[in-house]
Amino acid sequence: MTLLQVPLSVISGLINLFTSTGLWTGSGVDYNATCQEIAASVSSASNVYYYGSPQFGNDTANWSFTNSQNSTCSFEPANAQDVGIALQILGVNRTPFGVKGGGHSPNPGFSSTLGVQIAMRLFSEVVYDQNAQTVTFGMGLVWEDVYSALLQYNVTVVGGRSFGVGVGGFVLGGGYSFISNEYGLSVDNIVSLELVLPNGQVTNVTKSSNPGLFYALRGGFNNFGIVATVTMKAHPQSEVWGGLISYAEAEWDAFNNATVNMVSTVTDPKAAVYISTDYVIGEPTVITAILFYDGPNPGDIYDDFLAIPSIEQNISTRTFVSLAETIPLIPSLRIVTFWVAVEEFTLPMLVMIQNQTVFYGNLLLESSAVLISYDLVPLLPSLYNHSEAPSAFPSLRGPDQGHSFIEIIYGWTNESYDEVMLQAGTESAAYMKQFAVDAGQNVSNALQYPNAAAPGTPLVDMYSQVALDKLGLIRIATDPSDVMGLAGGWKF
Repeated sequence: MTLLQVPLSVISGLINLFTSTGLWTGSGVDYNATCQEIAASVSSASNVYYYGSPQFGNDTANWSFTNSQNSTCSFEPANAQDVGIALQILGVNRTPFGVKGGGHSPNPGFSSTLGVQIAMRLFSEVVYDQNAQTVTFGMGLVWEDVYSALLQYNVTVVGGRSFGVGVGGFVLGGGYSFISNEYGLSVDNIVSLELVLPNGQVTNVTKSSNPGLFYALRGGFNNFGIVATVTMKAHPQSEVWGGLISYAEAEWDAFNNATVNMVSTVTDPKAAVYISTDYVIGEPTVITAILFYDGPNPGDIYDDFLAIPSIEQNISTRTFVSLAETIPLIPSLRIVTFWVAVEEFTLPMLVMIQNQTVFYGNLLLESSAVLISYDLVPLLPSLYNHSEAPSAFPSLRGPDQGHSFIEIIYGWTNESYDEVMLQAGTESAAYMKQFAVDAGQNVSNALQYPNAAAPGTPLVDMYSQVALDKLGLIRIATDPSDVMGLAGGWKF
C-alpha cells in the first residue's frame, strides 16, 4: 500500500498522536529534545515530567478547559537559576512554552502550550519582613496559601478575592481586591520583583533599580521574562465582618434598591460588596452578594441587605481567610470573561443587568451553557489614587476610566459553541458599555482589565497607545530575541 492509499483518518490519527507526544510538531522543532536538554542541564532540585506521571497532570491542568493543551513535558524549576537555564534552551531551540502559576486564566494558550509547560509550583515560600513591613512570596502559590501563612502575623496583602486563583497572573495583570478601596490595586503595592530575564540572568527589579521594567512588569504580564517571586507591602489585618448572602429572584427589586443605596451613600473605604447575578442551568436565577468590612463591626452599612429575606446566609465576624472561604468557586468548564467599566451602579443599570442575565441565560441554554454570570464590583472614585509610580496597567488613571466594573463570565461544556459564547458575550458587553455612556457616564474611553478581557481584545483597548509604544520599546530592549514571544498571553 502506498501513502496515497492510506485512509486520511489514519494519517490524521497518527499526526495527532505524534503531536500530543512531542514526536512531531509540524514546525520542524523537536519538543521532546528540548525537554531532554532542559532535564540534563538544570540542577537536581528541578524536575521534568512526562505524560502519564501524576505530577505532569497537575502541572498541565488548568481551571478552564478553553486554556488546556497537551504539553510535551512539564518542567518544575526549583530556583530562579534553573528557570534561566530553561529560558536559554527554549530560546535557542525556538520551542514554545507556557508559564503556569495557579492556571486560572481562561483564555486559550495563555498559560498552556504544546511545548514545555513551566509549572512554578515549587516557588511556594511566604516570608513576612516585620521591619520592612513587606511580604515576599513565590509565583507558584494561590491566594489562600498566602493569606493562611500571614494569619499568624495579623497582616495581609492586596490580593485576590477568590480561592484557587494563582498569585502570578493576578499580581502582574493589575489585581482588584476586597481592600482596594483602602490600598489600591495589587500593582500599586509591589515593592520589588525577582525577574528571570529572557537571557537567563536573574535580577531584582525595583522602582529605583530599573524604573522601566518596574513600570512594565506591573500590568505587563510575562512579556519581559518570568517573575519568580514578588515583594508587596504588608497591611494590618484584624478580624473582618461579612460573608455570603444569597436571594431568590423574587427579591431582585429589593436587592437592587439596597445596592443603589449603598453605592450612593457609603464612602467608608473599609466597606466593599461583590455582587453576582447567576443564571445556572436547571436552577432558578440567584442573586449572591459577598459583604465585606475590613474590621469587626460595620455599623449599619449593610442593614438594607440583611433586611431582605435570604435563601442562604453565612455572615459573621471572622478571619479574612474564613470570609474568603464562603465565596462559591466556579467549576471547571469552558470559560470566557468580559469586562465593562462603569462610574456608578444606578437603578436603571441594575435592572438592565438583571435583564441581560435572564436574556442570555435563556438564549444560550441550547449552546451547552451551564453558567451565565454577571458580577458587579462597586469601588470608590479614589481607587486609582494609591500608586506611587506609573504602571503598565492601569496606564490611565483619570476620572474617565470608571472605577467600578461589571465582569461577565460564561461557562459551557461543548467546544463547538466556543464562537457562539464569545459572540454573545461580546454583544452583551458592548450593549452594557453603550448603556452606561448613554446614561451620561464618562466611560467611553475606559480601558479594559487585561485579566478579564476576552480573547482577541485589541491591546489598545487595554493599554493606552502611549503605554503600548513605551512597553514595546522596553520589550525589545529586554528581549531582543523575542524569547517570551514563544509563550502565550497578551503580547506587545
